[in-house]
Amino acid sequence: MQSHYPAAFEREMGCTAGELVGWLPGAGGGRPVAVGAQRAEVAIGTGRLELTWQVLPPRRIALIVLPRLQVRFAFTDVGDDDRQRFMRHFDLYTQRGGG
Repeated sequence: MQSHYPAAFEREMGCTAGELVGWLPGAGGGRPVAVGAQRAEVAIGTGRLELTWQVLPPRRIALIVLPRLQVRFAFTDVGDDDRQRFMRHFDLYTQRGGG
């Protein structure tokens, strides 16, 4: 988890587009979510988060094949504190645990 989240940034996520879309209602903390082709929008107070993604080639490690997405996060009219709070929840919700 990061300690600061700028208004716009990109990251690689180890999931499929279907998994990301399935996580959004919970990862969005129950906020309204609108999903389109390779994009989604989450209402955050009077602002919003626009997510866009692109499927990347899978990562292969020996016999393991891991899906990858390049995801862009763009917040509009969301204050720094609300953005940090939202992303902490989003990151915890979408985190895959080990061991």
